[in-house]
Amino acid sequence: MASHWTQLKSGSELGITTEAYREKRWYAAYTSANHEKRVAEQLAVRDVEHFLPVYDSVRRWKDRRIKLQMPLFPGYVFVCMALRDRLQVQQVPGVAHLVGFGGTPAALPEEAIEALRASLESGVRAQPHPYLTLGRQVQVRSGPLAGMQGILLRRKGNFRVVISIELIQRSVVVDVNEVDLRPLP
Repeated sequence: MASHWTQLKSGSELGITTEAYREKRWYAAYTSANHEKRVAEQLAVRDVEHFLPVYDSVRRWKDRRIKLQMPLFPGYVFVCMALRDRLQVQQVPGVAHLVGFGGTPAALPEEAIEALRASLESGVRAQPHPYLTLGRQVQVRSGPLAGMQGILLRRKGNFRVVISIELIQRSVVVDVNEVDLRPLP
């Protein structure tokens, strides 16, 4: 119940400046599972500027193949709005909440949204990938080191994994492609 009341506070109660309260910015709306397209349709009906990046995915069954457009960021639809209009978005069926901190929605960098939009419109092929952070435990998925586990590093723009052999207490660092890695739980 407390989170419901947090969403209904005014901008000044949330510590938002008057300018930020009125200025249109990009925010991430977190949706119910598999509701991204329905939320995007409802935002369009309400004339709210939004962006749902999608990618083509081919699903195969025994008797057929079907091409689907799937959300690039499952569970999220990006909306451009002034914070004073956030109820218009929060009342859309399927929207759980606007992503933020301490009950205050956090704006996304406009350059990142526009770059993503422009690249997808130009035909760049994209697909979801697990979020990787430096220092995180990862497993190599393919290549000669497939199955090996290590710690993700970055050096001069390249990804590297430190693989340790505990028995002899030695480590080796190897260059890898990010797509060949998966994060470990």
